[in-house]
Amino acid sequence: MVLLSFDIEEFDMPFEYGKDISFDDQISISRAGTISILDLLDKHQVKATFFCTVTFAENIPDLIKRITDSGHELASHGYYHSDFKVEHLLQSKVRLEELSGKEITGYRMARMMPVDEKEIEKAGYIYNSSINPTYLPGRYNNFHISRTYFTKENVMQLPASVSPVVRFPLFWLSFHNLPLWAYKKMASWTYNHDHYLNIYFHPWEFTDLDDFDRFGFPGYVRKNTGSKMLGRMDEFISWLKSKSYPFGTIQSFISDIK
Repeated sequence: MVLLSFDIEEFDMPFEYGKDISFDDQISISRAGTISILDLLDKHQVKATFFCTVTFAENIPDLIKRITDSGHELASHGYYHSDFKVEHLLQSKVRLEELSGKEITGYRMARMMPVDEKEIEKAGYIYNSSINPTYLPGRYNNFHISRTYFTKENVMQLPASVSPVVRFPLFWLSFHNLPLWAYKKMASWTYNHDHYLNIYFHPWEFTDLDDFDRFGFPGYVRKNTGSKMLGRMDEFISWLKSKSYPFGTIQSFISDIK
């Protein structure tokens, strides 16, 4: 099963590069990207999982309704994107359930950072998808963690997909920077080996990030964003469907495993 997921959040990433961005702009940019994603998923009639912060959800009630009405899964991405306290695990779950009227069973920590699995279980989540099982300088050093799903503290762990053997990450930056034919080859290799693909993106990738003075992003972040990203994702989903790979939410995938 192909598990597309999108971490929808207030667009605070420019702060990491020394740039200021207003809260209104953070919301409006991520809102525009989320609409583009939903339109594309509607076009292809595929379901996905949206990991959402409470802060963003409270500012896009119409899109939360559209996500759930369309049969996509809503999961927790925390209360805020740039602030975490243990109590946010339960608080975000409860608030997202209030806003959506749906049970929230999955969690993903902002920036795929470590999170205490005991606390995940205590908060009532069934699964956690906060692991990038690869090595990236200054960010991840997770070669010791399983590439594929496993259980820890009674919580199903679903790492982001990396290729067999060399553990090349198939996350959003790879999608932007590899030639699309090469990314497809890596994705197909991983899918055929693992029998599923878990890859994640963000709404702001589907907006134009080329303004260096405004956002401060290096070339490898802003490459193939906006309309180029939309076109690449359109082609990628079409290719996946041509290979008869089924799509589904993480919630449904976890249910099938169990």
